[in-house]
Amino acid sequence: MIKRRLNFNGGKSENAATTSSSVSKEEVVKWEMRPGGMLVQQRSENSGAPSPNLRIRVAYGALRYEITANSQATFGEVKKLLTAEIGLQPGEQRIIFRGKERENGEYLDICGVKHRSKFILIEDPESIERRFIEMRRNAKIQTVYRLINDVTEEIDKLVEQVSAIEKSIASGNKVAELQITTLIEMLMRHAVKLDSISTEGDACAVKDFQGKRVQKCVETLDHVLKISNGRAKSVTVTTKWETFDPHCNTTTANWQLFD
Repeated sequence: MIKRRLNFNGGKSENAATTSSSVSKEEVVKWEMRPGGMLVQQRSENSGAPSPNLRIRVAYGALRYEITANSQATFGEVKKLLTAEIGLQPGEQRIIFRGKERENGEYLDICGVKHRSKFILIEDPESIERRFIEMRRNAKIQTVYRLINDVTEEIDKLVEQVSAIEKSIASGNKVAELQITTLIEMLMRHAVKLDSISTEGDACAVKDFQGKRVQKCVETLDHVLKISNGRAKSVTVTTKWETFDPHCNTTTANWQLFD
């Protein structure tokens, strides 16, 4: 009978060599900073064949998109591609892949992204709140401008009337005082409307400009009213008295006395 001799020492040495070689081949994960400030996993420069491009499906609410990205791209770079399609800035996007939100610095291939993989895109809740606040603020500003524009249209009409009165006075024509005072009263009413509009930012300058227009028109009409009153002819009442000579008795000379 032939017995087979086992070399346990040799087996151990072979296993140790295999383990050491596997450890030496294991890559140490390193990180690098991109120019844009994004922290990503550093890749080896001795890469083999060029990485393929992937067609990725993206679901954003009821909308569906399909983009092309390199397999070694990061999720942050995918967000930049989606900005052109959706309009959301990268900081406003959240990408869900395989039930997990992915960070900007993670690579597609490392996370297991394949051809025709599906991403779920959601908007950052804080971004939604900021946009809602901005929409309310813009709506308020538009309302203020609309109110100012309504008053401005009425002021424009009154300014034309003031200009017509000025030309009429310059031509030597008379203008009724009632017409001038009525126009002043209408201008003051619009000044009160302007003052009641709450404004901020650029709307304040527009409101102040219209207020100055009203003030200038009122001052012009006051000046016209003074000129009109100055040109009014005053009526002078004169009484002519007849004088008599106190020494003349001619008034009683022809009187006849009766019993």
